[in-house]
Amino acid sequence: MLMNNDEYFGILDEIKKEIRKAQYQAVVSANREMIMLYWYTGNHINEHKSWGNKFIENLSRDIKIEFPDITGFSIRNMKYMAKFSATYHDPEFVQRALHKLPWRHNIVIMDKVKDQIQREWYIASTIENGWTRDTLVYQIESDLYQRQVSVKKIANYDRLLPESQGELARQTMKDPYIFDFIAAKGKIIEKEVERELVLNISKLLLELGKGFAFVGNQYHLEVEGEDFYIDLLFYHLELRCYVVIELKTGNFRPEFAGKLNFYLSAVDDLLKKEYDNPSIGILLCKNKRGMIAEYALKDITKPIGVTEYRLLETLPQEYEKMLPSVEDIKSRIALEMDTTEEEEEDE
Repeated sequence: MLMNNDEYFGILDEIKKEIRKAQYQAVVSANREMIMLYWYTGNHINEHKSWGNKFIENLSRDIKIEFPDITGFSIRNMKYMAKFSATYHDPEFVQRALHKLPWRHNIVIMDKVKDQIQREWYIASTIENGWTRDTLVYQIESDLYQRQVSVKKIANYDRLLPESQGELARQTMKDPYIFDFIAAKGKIIEKEVERELVLNISKLLLELGKGFAFVGNQYHLEVEGEDFYIDLLFYHLELRCYVVIELKTGNFRPEFAGKLNFYLSAVDDLLKKEYDNPSIGILLCKNKRGMIAEYALKDITKPIGVTEYRLLETLPQEYEKMLPSVEDIKSRIALEMDTTEEEEEDE
């Protein structure tokens, strides 16, 4: 019987999908078992911590003698197991959430985030966004929780959008956005900042957050024979709408909101499809001037948020604490060296 090539390749694709699925599940299952093993080991250590530091040293040595091929049971790592168990008392929470994170992601969160609510937010965000460890470190050190969750945001989304879309739009905003891949060079102009944002589009998308798809910069619109150009145009996959971003290198001025309101009306008329939600706008300014911005948005008819951004070397004093100190860098290097032998298992 002759083989049908199309049918054969279809079967091959299905089998390959199942193999990848099984491989992924095997990795997840192995990580779950390892995380739970570390938690229970840490629990034993904490229950007998009165035995002193030699207790961990002896455990590490004897485990390696009994299981010469096992990795992950260095003295330093076992101290982290004890910290892990002491930080998260509930084994059900460990099984439900923390097993989805690689071990060294858990170490980063334990070391850098002291507040339990913030820890759980970073855990959920890491799982949702699939952050690498370096990305997770950056998000924590740039104080993403404060910029995205705790800060008071200036926007009229709640008034002009359906409840579910308005809440998601507000959650998506950050204040300030940190573009530390752009160096401030004297009186940098808007076109230069915009050009650098586009040249570093992957970093820009990381800072904007999950769901943003880049449509274009200086996006051309024609209205009654006149040309208009949007600084940055995105489509948000979860909000299901266009996002118009206007960039200003100076302080917020009320007329900025009027211009963005016009752009949103034009986008809704010329680009928006019937299955799209209402377009939203974000005004990025060096200084949002809160009260003036709130007044300017009060009677605007389109959903707009006003927020600030920071460039490299323009961080104010209150944000300097977000950057890693020399001691922090040294401790991270020490951790990297100590966990080299555990690389395969930890990841």
